[in-house]
Amino acid sequence: MTPQKSAMANGLSRRTLLTGGAALGAAALIGLPNQVRAQVPQRGGMLRVAVAQGGTSDTLDPATFSGSQQIFLGWTLRNNLTEIGSDGKLKPELAESWSSDDAQTWVFNLRKGVEFHNGKSLTAEDVIASLNLHRGEASKSGAKALLASVENITSEGDHIVKVILNGKNADFPFILSDYHFNICPVNPDGTVDVSGVGTGGYILEEFNPGVRTRVRRNPNYWKENAAHFEEGEILLINDPTAATNALVTGEVHAIESSEYKTLSLLGRRTNIQVESVPGGFHGTFAMNSASAPFDNNDLRLAMKYAIDRQAIVNTVLKGHGVVANDHPVSPSMPYFDPSVEQRAYDPDKARFHLKKAGYDSLTMGLSVSDGLYAGAVDAVTLYREHAAPTGLDIQVVREPGDGYWSDVWMKKPLFASSWGPRPVPDMILTTAYASTADWNEGAFSNARFDELLLAARGELDEAKRGEMYGEMQRILSDEGGSVIPFFRSYVYGRSTSIAHSGELGSDWPLDGHRAMERWWTA
Repeated sequence: MTPQKSAMANGLSRRTLLTGGAALGAAALIGLPNQVRAQVPQRGGMLRVAVAQGGTSDTLDPATFSGSQQIFLGWTLRNNLTEIGSDGKLKPELAESWSSDDAQTWVFNLRKGVEFHNGKSLTAEDVIASLNLHRGEASKSGAKALLASVENITSEGDHIVKVILNGKNADFPFILSDYHFNICPVNPDGTVDVSGVGTGGYILEEFNPGVRTRVRRNPNYWKENAAHFEEGEILLINDPTAATNALVTGEVHAIESSEYKTLSLLGRRTNIQVESVPGGFHGTFAMNSASAPFDNNDLRLAMKYAIDRQAIVNTVLKGHGVVANDHPVSPSMPYFDPSVEQRAYDPDKARFHLKKAGYDSLTMGLSVSDGLYAGAVDAVTLYREHAAPTGLDIQVVREPGDGYWSDVWMKKPLFASSWGPRPVPDMILTTAYASTADWNEGAFSNARFDELLLAARGELDEAKRGEMYGEMQRILSDEGGSVIPFFRSYVYGRSTSIAHSGELGSDWPLDGHRAMERWWTA
């Protein structure tokens, strides 16, 4: 894929994006093998899944969402204006269509006849209030940066929402598919109801964060051929060994992430299907580049040369991934630039940059948790071995899964993290690498990068836009505050008593975190 590849990652043209509509939601079963197409979704039964990221402090407020427990539950209870389908393409959800003449003023036409779980009809007022949760100085939303360009959101009747940006953004409909932008109802007093009431396929029965959540089917769900289970349960199991055991014993029907070292054993079981879905999920080792010692780019380069990326893909991921190059734009994303030279493991260069930074040797702790992703601790352990000959002594600091995102992430000077893929580069770059982003975990600040990010967002010339994203990838690779060694496939286990269409979403695990809506009892 060249940098000039269309911004529509799966063949959607610029014109298609500027006038989106129901035509984007083509039937998911088209083109699948006959034996898969022949499967007819069955109504009834229960789906019990185990997710691996979350804690007792998780809430139902979408502005606070960060881990799998919240993301999966959010899309079980609610909908967005747009969604990424199992085919990877942008589709209408609560907005049945949208249009823009200039990529700066966007008009979204809402579906009529959609009801929240409390019986309230969906209107533009609900959409406006839900989006405004993430705007303004007082907002603490992790997606605040994604809506920073919004100047005004207004309604034109009950079912039309107009969004005016302060500049062009051809990717704006993609942005609204982000997991933070669940649509919630407005209370009579004008506040937003973040109790869990939504327009989604399931109604909340019990929310016990850090333990389990129970839901039941919404009998008035507006989507056809969706939300087939009568009830569902979401368990938080941060320990991958415990999650695998839960799948094997039948306690759960699916787990978010399977341990790589047990894949061969799982694959031999006739009642378990191992799913491996390539995507842009990536682990990071984030350095606080705003503070010593990581404010020295030579030290950051030493850290980047001191890791054998291919060894981690081969040993930890068991081949279920590809090497990355210290930036978050994966080969499957639009505007991936293959001309950026791939950084290789080079202990000599690592030692050179370490000395240039003023150190003969340096000891540091790298915080990690088993709950980040399967193999996270193994990846840090292997990184320690790779770095040892360079003079970098990386100590493995195992942190508890409960509280990792609140107590460790962006609190420690060096820590492991993980990011799900985004459909377009602007979303991940704006969220995690812009100097003003709340989730800028590497504390990265580069004026040229910020300038390019703003310019690329509104550039409608595909070739020019590709050049800008290519330069941003080079800047992050050479100067960024994160070591990004791999893009990992989503690998998880599913009981054969549960079925799906055969096409699995690659934006998140468990079919884009929409298994509760898309799967059924076999």
